[in-house]
Amino acid sequence: MRAHTGLRSYLATAFLARLAEEGMAVAVVMLAMHRTGSAAQGAFVLTAWMAPHVLAAPLTGALAERVRSPRLFYLGALGGLAAGIAALAAITGRAPLPVVLAVAVLGGGCGPVATGGLSGLVARLVPGGADRDRAYALDAATYNAVSVAGPALVSVIAALASPAPAVVLLAASAAGAAVTAAALPYDGRTDTGGGGTGTAAPGPKSRTTLRTDLGAGLAAMWRVRELRAVTAATSLAFVGVGGLTTTAVLLAGDRGRPDAGGVLMTALALGALTGSLAVARWLRSFPARRLVPFCLTGAGLGLAAAAAAPSFAAQTALFAVAGVFEGPLLSATLRIRADHSPPGVRSQVFTIGAGLKISAAACGSALAGAAAGLPPHLLLLGIAAFQLAAAGLHRLLRPRPRPAGKPAAGAGAPAHGQRPSG
Repeated sequence: MRAHTGLRSYLATAFLARLAEEGMAVAVVMLAMHRTGSAAQGAFVLTAWMAPHVLAAPLTGALAERVRSPRLFYLGALGGLAAGIAALAAITGRAPLPVVLAVAVLGGGCGPVATGGLSGLVARLVPGGADRDRAYALDAATYNAVSVAGPALVSVIAALASPAPAVVLLAASAAGAAVTAAALPYDGRTDTGGGGTGTAAPGPKSRTTLRTDLGAGLAAMWRVRELRAVTAATSLAFVGVGGLTTTAVLLAGDRGRPDAGGVLMTALALGALTGSLAVARWLRSFPARRLVPFCLTGAGLGLAAAAAAPSFAAQTALFAVAGVFEGPLLSATLRIRADHSPPGVRSQVFTIGAGLKISAAACGSALAGAAAGLPPHLLLLGIAAFQLAAAGLHRLLRPRPRPAGKPAAGAGAPAHGQRPSG
């Protein structure tokens, strides 16, 4: 019961933190546009907010593993996120741009805690096995839920009042996450990696340097084949996902509905939320290593079908179908990271993995912008091809099944009574 209580508090923390992070992608651009009349400053501020995610991800993971008090670490990091958002609400469009950009860089540096950093906590709160698989499915559902709720909430508040109150509300959401994070049951129980559970209390590492720890996370992601396979595959898939928003707008415009690009992305997000909840309810025992290529293939076929759909309504429905596969993909990715991370580097694996996906999505967004002159259905076919190629890459890189009692090299042995989910 204690683990389930911790999970409920964790999900509240994750939802509030990720709502703030997701909403900022829309809110900061709208705020700059409202105050300056130009979207250029908003684009610069958003870039400054996102850029530190990639660089800060390994550091965030390493610090999460080393700190003596995880409670203070997450309270401070999420508090920093809230402070950064609040500061941007006050100074964007009013202070000199270099000052605004510096604040955005500092606030954005706390962003990896809201994504991979928090996901790394699940293994501390929920024992291994089916309960943890369900927990990761619910964790994935928070990402999908905020992808719908964040932009919608910002848009509604901006329409009723102005973008500034929307940004302040996001700051309050991050502050609420800091409060709930402080209430999580950090009871000293840790998982030793590879699906096993241990009893050693977390504490600072005295025999290694921070530089060594930073390299350990990257080394583990390369050495452990399950981690290497899922990281490479999802990063490749996110090159395509990064271009979906631009492509959705172009698709809607091609159908004579230039303002309906958000409808397609909302359908995708709702489908992903449905898929995540379905995994939590019915498919949590399905092996994660099989779920990854299955979901990538399903998402690719759904988007390819949408490219050939005869009407906007059919495209919307097929975006939702593709989303149904996207939700379980995230759940399976989280499970693999938890089950196959070596002792002491789980947080780094989560944060680095999230940072690589954000980087890949940024590349995909740039590619979509450069290719915006092509017919939209060709762009969508290209995105679908990335998903299918990612499915093939995962099959190529993942370890082959081994006889019972002969674990794959680099992967930890599962705890007694727990099936390996990778």
